[in-house]
Amino acid sequence: MRGVWKLLFGRYLLVTNTISSGVLMLAGDVAAQEIERRQEKTTSASEGLERQRALNMTLVGLSQGPLHHYLYKWMDAYLPGATVRTVLKKIAIDQLVISPIFIVTYLYSAGLLEGASVRDCNAELRYKYWTIYTADWLVWPPTQFINFYLLSPKYRVLYINAITMLYNVFLCYIKHNDDFISEITQKMKSIKQE
Repeated sequence: MRGVWKLLFGRYLLVTNTISSGVLMLAGDVAAQEIERRQEKTTSASEGLERQRALNMTLVGLSQGPLHHYLYKWMDAYLPGATVRTVLKKIAIDQLVISPIFIVTYLYSAGLLEGASVRDCNAELRYKYWTIYTADWLVWPPTQFINFYLLSPKYRVLYINAITMLYNVFLCYIKHNDDFISEITQKMKSIKQE
């Protein structure tokens, strides 16, 4: 078992990171679909698992695995060490540069895989970007602090994938439920009026 662990987090780290990204994106989408089914938001959600949607989300996850793998390698080379100052710089890069890129690539790759046009993806990006980016600020800075400050670099993508699986429930839900954004917008307006 120890030998397998060494291979997975040594020689085959890129493969491990890629497959875990795909599997955990799939798990997040399956959980989001279950939430939708229970809420009976759509007729297709009440019929069971949307296999094509789940496959599309898996492909999106598989495409993000290598990106995360090389991004963390680059970050560790560019900003070596785990001092608080270095960790805060890595978090700033993650939130101000990487996060916006991943939101855009997520919405476009998922949308295009589902047959949406670029125009549809543009509209969805304008509609959902700030909700997702706001949630990113709530989730990722503390998550990344633990990641960069406490964890060995070889476990970074796996750790992020585990947190991402939970976050993917939110992402997949937002991606496939336009009513959610409308509800949030209405609640924010009512709070401002009080």
